[in-house]
Amino acid sequence: MTKHNKAYKLSLYPTEEQAYLMRKTFGCVRFVYNKMLAEHKEAYEKYKDDKVQPKKFIIME
Repeated sequence: MTKHNKAYKLSLYPTEEQAYLMRKTFGCVRFVYNKMLAEHKEAYEKYKDDKVQPKKFIIME
């Protein structure tokens, strides 16, 4: 069985208001992603030598 990759290419033409909201949304998403990545790295550094700690780092605060 062969694997086929399929892709669609499209163009968006948002209004100024839509473009503003898209930039705002992407900025928020980037902030949340970077925040969670930093917390994950911090948890990893804290528990990397702990043999009991599972490899998945769940941050509960």
